[in-house]
Amino acid sequence: EDTEGLTEARCFFCSGVHCDVRGKRNGRLDLGIAYSQRPCSAAGVFTTNDVKAAPVLHGQAILSKGGKKFHAIVANSGNANACTGEQGETDVHTMASETARQLDLEPEQIFVCSTGRIGEPLPMSRITAGIHDAAQDLKDEVDGGPAFQRAILTSDTTTKSCLAEFDAPEGTVHVTGVAKGSGMIEPNMATMLAFLTTDAAISPKLLQQLLSDATAKTFNRITIDGDMSTNDTVLILANGFSGITISEQDPNALDAFREAVEKVCSCLARKMVGDGEKVTKLVELIVEG
Repeated sequence: EDTEGLTEARCFFCSGVHCDVRGKRNGRLDLGIAYSQRPCSAAGVFTTNDVKAAPVLHGQAILSKGGKKFHAIVANSGNANACTGEQGETDVHTMASETARQLDLEPEQIFVCSTGRIGEPLPMSRITAGIHDAAQDLKDEVDGGPAFQRAILTSDTTTKSCLAEFDAPEGTVHVTGVAKGSGMIEPNMATMLAFLTTDAAISPKLLQQLLSDATAKTFNRITIDGDMSTNDTVLILANGFSGITISEQDPNALDAFREAVEKVCSCLARKMVGDGEKVTKLVELIVEG
């Protein structure tokens, strides 16, 4: 069922605002921030397209430095910031820097994601104003989980969110996720964004392994229309707020966490296919032997 979104994992906060990225003045939400007060381990899986949008290159670059330092995702819809050259790269860094300034963070602690039209420069004055408004909503503790979900949509007809949780002796771990993407999803995640959050504590290396495995079993198996995007991104942030550590030294907790991540990814993938452009039927193939 639908959930509040990324805020179901404890100590995560979200906001979503209208800053008119599309230039249509229709009031549609088009920029959101997901934020953890605590530093997070992070992992990501990105497009395999030879042409990678500037936000994807930024995400790959900051992840490659490792560490448990990440705090936020800033995402916009309406413009993919793809095939925009050096200006696109500059705009990504501006989005990260402005978000960092508003939240008292460093730019390399922030992922940037964009989805929408390709080949057009971002309207940065409106984007910057939107980041200010979204950050203010976070500071005002506005309940922005649903707003963040709406802010990342393009041709989707509905938001997509899923939640899994499991109990450990020390308490409960939550894994939650949201996604957008309706057309262009084949092969391997085309034009889709998926964000997961969890209050488990886990090393970046193990988190990356689990996310990569889950993505291969779920998002990379769905197809709608045969296209591949420049902006595909799956991210997970783990802030450790539950106090429960996931490691290979505790096989039971590791198996439960792996199952929860795969459950959320599978749920989101099914919702994406079900909301595909001009889709009237959902077919699942089970191959044995």
